[in-house]
Parts: sequence; structure tokens; C-alpha cells
Amino acid sequence: MTSLKSRLQRGERVNVFAIGRIFHPNIIEMYGIHGGFQGFWIDEEHTGLGMKDIELATMAGRAAGLDSFVRLAPTDYAKVMRMFEAGAGGVMAAQINSPAEAERIVQWVKFAPRGRRGVNVGGYDGRYNTLGLAEFCEKSNRETFVAIQIETAQAVQTCDEIAAIDGVDLLFIGPSDLSQELGVPGQFMHERCLEAIDRVAAACRRHGKTWGAVTTTPEHAAMLVEKGCLMLSPTNDVRSMNAGIQSVKQTFGRFFTDKTS
Repeated sequence: MTSLKSRLQRGERVNVFAIGRIFHPNIIEMYGIHGGFQGFWIDEEHTGLGMKDIELATMAGRAAGLDSFVRLAPTDYAKVMRMFEAGAGGVMAAQINSPAEAERIVQWVKFAPRGRRGVNVGGYDGRYNTLGLAEFCEKSNRETFVAIQIETAQAVQTCDEIAAIDGVDLLFIGPSDLSQELGVPGQFMHERCLEAIDRVAAACRRHGKTWGAVTTTPEHAAMLVEKGCLMLSPTNDVRSMNAGIQSVKQTFGRFFTDKTS
């Protein structure tokens, strides 16, 4: 399985989906069977999935050849660290507002000398205690993926300093939260949103980092790619389920009525 981090470092554009609200490993396998995605992210922030759920998701991802990372609130060292032991390739910290907060995430993810993560080789990332300690720490520091979500006005203002942090791999734009923070909720092509995107893109170019975003329409995705976006997240479990239901109703439209019962 090729990691998202290595693909992005080569300048590849990747497509990822999100899962969390309707969680089941089979859904991850189905995305993998359909193809076109190189990975997925698990939304722990909004769904509160447990560690066993995370482990099952990452196992299903590996079986399908899909790398994974976990979005979570930036408040709990143990939770951040455990995502890697559960098999995730990375973490994405939500609601980051400052370089200091982003630096703290990197410190929690990396072993010494870069960070201060505690060592336990018994998880998947330590290949269940089959890696030597020095090899494990070096491999983890080299391969772990750190994304910082840019979804507040304050984060946009400090995105250059965040992108400059050693150990931050990707800035990820959350258009819904960002648009409502900027006073234009849901208007993802509004001038204020476009200016924020330009600022993030420029910061990443300046510091040799990559950026990604949730995208909502083909037109929105085209705009992001034109500006240099390398990670597109066009769907999630709920959106895919809704699209499937709508497709069935359109295909069999004459057999449906507006009645709900």
C-alpha cells in the first residue's frame, strides 16, 4: 500500500473520502472496490468513534489498499498517539488556531528528538512488537502524517507560520466552518473564501508543503485543483448514501410517490 504522505511528497493528486457517521468496515471495502480513491479519513471529531472502530477501519483500509488518517479535536495527547497504534497513517487536527497549537500536535505525534510521544511497540505501527525500538522510532518519525485543518479566520491569518512548522505535512481547508467564520456560510465560491484559499495555497508553496480540502461540486473542485490543491475530499459515507438513494429513486422514479408511508 502506498501511503498518502509519499504520494503527496511526489506531487501526486489524491482523492480521499470520509467515514464516521455510518460506520462499517464493509463501506470502506466498497469504496476500495469501486476504485479511484487513494485513501480516506475517519471523522472522530464529530462521531466519537471508539478505538476498536478505528482499528477495524484501518484494517479494512489496508485490505483495500487505502491509507487512512483520523480527524480529531486537538485536546488529548493520548487520543492522538493511540490513532497510530490503531493503524492510522496520520492524524488531522481540527480547530487549530495558532502555530503553537499546531506545534503541540507535532510534538504529540513524533518521538524524540522532534517530539515527546511515549513509546509502545505493541500496536500496529510497531508491527505488534516485531520492530526494534530504534527502527520503530525512526520509521515512525519519517512516515507519520500530520495534517492541520484550516477552518477559522485566525488559522487563515497564521497559516504561513503553521505551514513553516517542521513535521506539518498538509494544511486542510474545511469550507463549511471557514465560510461561516468568514460570515458567508455555505458560499464556498465567495470572494472571502477564495482569498482565504489563496492565502493557504501561497503559504504551502512558500514552505514546500501541500494542501487539501473538502469539495462540494465539480466546479468547486476544479477551482481548488487550479489553485494547486493535491488532496480532494469529495464525499463521505452520508453523502454517498444520499446519492445512492437519490439515484435509485431517479432510476425507478415512476414507481415512487412523494408519500413517506
